[in-house]
Amino acid sequence: MESIFNSPNPILFGVGAAGRTGSELKKLGCTKVLVVFDKGVEQAGVAEKVLKVIREAGIETVIYNNVQADPPVWSVEEAGALGVKAGVDGVVGLGGGSSLDTAKGAKMLQTNPPPLRQYFGRTGVVTKPSVPLVVIPTTAGTGSECTPGGTITDTENNIKTNISGVGCAVSLGIVDPELSASLPRSVTASTGLDALCHCVESYTSAMANSISTVLGREGIRLVGQYLIRACEKGAEDMEARAGMAKAASLGGMAMSGAFCHLCHDIGRSLGAKFHVPHGNACAATLPQVLEIIAPVKTEEVRYIARCLGAEIDDEAGAQEVGKAAYAAAHALLKATGLPNLRELGLKKEDLLAVVPDEVVMQIGMEIKAFGGVAPPPLPVTKELVAQIVSRAYDEN
Repeated sequence: MESIFNSPNPILFGVGAAGRTGSELKKLGCTKVLVVFDKGVEQAGVAEKVLKVIREAGIETVIYNNVQADPPVWSVEEAGALGVKAGVDGVVGLGGGSSLDTAKGAKMLQTNPPPLRQYFGRTGVVTKPSVPLVVIPTTAGTGSECTPGGTITDTENNIKTNISGVGCAVSLGIVDPELSASLPRSVTASTGLDALCHCVESYTSAMANSISTVLGREGIRLVGQYLIRACEKGAEDMEARAGMAKAASLGGMAMSGAFCHLCHDIGRSLGAKFHVPHGNACAATLPQVLEIIAPVKTEEVRYIARCLGAEIDDEAGAQEVGKAAYAAAHALLKATGLPNLRELGLKKEDLLAVVPDEVVMQIGMEIKAFGGVAPPPLPVTKELVAQIVSRAYDEN
């Protein structure tokens, strides 16, 4: 089957790389930039460090520090309007996925007038080129520095949707593992599991290609090696931090053309409807999804299980592989300390009343957008989604 791989964005990777932000912006011709981040990055002191580097290069800064989780349209439009009013010639996104997605939308709005919702969609949306955009992740999970678009919450319809294309294209991603060193364990776990889901879902996607397979496999291996170390040792283990940063970027690349499927399909609904943090929402069903797709993706799931610590014979059949992968993923969730759906205060009946319908609707839209195919490796029904969600609620 044919598949498309979109070449990833230019990336500057390495410990201390954020120190080159100012010089890289100058290379892009920027003299005045909108810098987008949230209150957490500001309070941690990370924002001021990057702002100092930018200003020392002689570049003016305009600050938008009101980024919201799962960025709603109004926040993105607010950031974009600030940039237009100030006459910026560049945008910098600093932080986790919400900050980087907000920055992508703000960039788009510098040359593509609001409302933002007219640019929603993965395909067929025409936008004008805009000012340079540099994105600097401070978490190791989203991989947004490597993706061609962003995820925005459509507050009118209460769903998560996408922006993409030349209007929000990344000019440079700067990945500095030092910036994630002070993250609390909970954020390290949540974002790290998001990176794992990106890699796992891309690798097992029905739309996987030879490039996404290589990238996904390496990302899965890195998460298996480094996530628990990064959670437990924090800033003391820069090797683990660098490994997770690399896994996150590889996950962003692996999604290009292959896309994510069930964990993220369910996760988007949990985020939009129940405000579950993105990494938590996607990882919430990972053990169950791995077991359910094992019959159709046996060798891929075997590899994933081994990377997560399972011992499986080459001769093991699909059912045994699925159970081993389930157990390994379940153990990983427990080891990270990530709260389950019950601990997040959700009710199973509320989830089942909303999530199955929404996931099937999302996949139906993907089938139309992708010419009759969709990323899930097996047919998806409301009953299947309900089974996954119900089991995840009871078992994880």
